Amino acid sequence: MSINEIQSGFAEINGAKIYYETAGEGLPFVMIHAGVADCRQWNNDLASFAESCRVLRYDMRGFGKSEPVQGDFNPMSDLAALLEDLKFTVQLVLMGCSMGGGLAMDFALAYPDRVRALIMVDSGPSGLELDVPASPKYKEAEQAFEAGDLERVAELETQIWFDGEGRSPQQVNQPMRKLLNEMDRIVLANEARNLGKRLPNSPSLAFDRLGELKVPVLVIVGAHDTSYTLAAAEYMMENLPLVRKAVIEDAAHLPNMDQPEEFQGIVNDFLNSL
Repeated sequence: MSINEIQSGFAEINGAKIYYETAGEGLPFVMIHAGVADCRQWNNDLASFAESCRVLRYDMRGFGKSEPVQGDFNPMSDLAALLEDLKFTVQLVLMGCSMGGGLAMDFALAYPDRVRALIMVDSGPSGLELDVPASPKYKEAEQAFEAGDLERVAELETQIWFDGEGRSPQQVNQPMRKLLNEMDRIVLANEARNLGKRLPNSPSLAFDRLGELKVPVLVIVGAHDTSYTLAAAEYMMENLPLVRKAVIEDAAHLPNMDQPEEFQGIVNDFLNSL
């Protein structure tokens, strides 16, 4: 796919300018990035999925090219308005990583007639609390953010989310690691600007509503991800009516960046099964 076949622009959504890209024709397929990334998380995947789908990827407000603005907002309202604006109104497949997966699930619960299937990538339902050990790097990153050392925060978060448990920075894909660090730096700089207030997607949390999701769900996890994410995947396996799981062994929280070919194979098999 050439860059000319990708349509991009900014949509005026709820007072913000939301950057998006679309490509391909066929099954509407929306890819929602993680909270440490932006739509470039899907750089490896856009062309592959656009061969059989009409693909949309976008930068959530405060991420990538979508600048934060003053005022209250919620990511689900932004997504719903963007889909209307771009005429993604028939049944969708939603794929989200981490925070993006939580948003995708919240959307599926709020608009059940509009979602054909869900792909939860290293993600979990909103409101899910689990008693699992956390990395000491979280606290260190928090302290670095309070001290204004965003470079240190980005490196720690890259270690947590890209390198993962049991892998060193030298053992992972270096260009993709660098991209994740760059994307996270933008997220952190926008967070430090303290513009806008993010509200919950929905008054009702998803964790105790999984039985309402009657669509096929694919859960993908990287084996080197956090204890919480791996436990959240098990929780979904136990509580979703129509669910299957795939584990990518040499990957952490962003397996599509780690192992793009394996990731795309898993997703394409799922799409074909629909």
